[in-house]
Amino acid sequence: MAHAAAVAQQPRAGRRRTGTGAAPRRLPYLLIAPAGLLMLGFIAYPVLSVFYYSLRHYNVTKPWKNGYAGLENYTRAFTEDPLFWSTLAFSAKWVVVQVGLQLALGLVLALLVNQTFVGRAVARSLVFSPWAVSGVLTTTIWMLLYNPSTGMSRYLADVGIGTYGTSVLSDTGTVFWAAVVAELWRGVPFFAILILADLQSIPKDLYEAASVDGANRMRQFLHITLPHLKDAIILSTLLRAVWEFNNVDLLYTLTGGGPAGVTTTLPLMIANTGIEGHDFGYASALTTVAFVILLFCSILYLRLSKFGGDRS
Repeated sequence: MAHAAAVAQQPRAGRRRTGTGAAPRRLPYLLIAPAGLLMLGFIAYPVLSVFYYSLRHYNVTKPWKNGYAGLENYTRAFTEDPLFWSTLAFSAKWVVVQVGLQLALGLVLALLVNQTFVGRAVARSLVFSPWAVSGVLTTTIWMLLYNPSTGMSRYLADVGIGTYGTSVLSDTGTVFWAAVVAELWRGVPFFAILILADLQSIPKDLYEAASVDGANRMRQFLHITLPHLKDAIILSTLLRAVWEFNNVDLLYTLTGGGPAGVTTTLPLMIANTGIEGHDFGYASALTTVAFVILLFCSILYLRLSKFGGDRS
């Protein structure tokens, strides 16, 4: 009888142990739930509100015209506004040029400061220091450098290069590359920092074994360094592409989108439409389009690059 009673109690004890084990498993999720809900609110509410206003006519200077618009704002962007397509094309050009040059120069800098030499700590500090400068301050520095009266063009004219009073920011033929150089100064350290961090995680034994097998520096770079840097390069290029696409501060303060609108990106057009034009409905539609473009390109890029896959 006693043995039968003990056997009968075993399932109940097992159920009791299972119930007590479920609480610890739920505890981490309960602890992060407040922060998760807060983040969801900060992300979901702006996205939904922008989509809501994109379906409406909403101009604070013309309240009598406000109301439901349906897809009219999107139709206006794709079929009636030539500025939308020109700014979208310039945005793509800006992202490709900036990210490509920043990646190449950042990789070179990271490889250089990864070497052992006297004063390496000082060199790393100088290389990384532009990343700590804000966009507006960066623009101020380069506006002074590009100033036709007191900047580089004056000193170049003194040695016979160019003419006095030349402003690279007011010439449609030079303004793009002037803005590119200014943004490169700030953006290259971002790639250098991430790539250098990944370079230092590569085992030295791999290079020693490759040297023993007769591999030169170029073969070591192609077959050891680059495969190990794959994920760092993919992640840094994706993040930087999103940031450069959304770049407003430098172009707005450096060129204002000019001259003749040749340096106007889609986000800068959105800012001008909403802040200066007070047409928040159309600006919200443009923002939604930009969001969809970034989301699609990011997913496609990660799928094609096989981010997080095998490095071999």
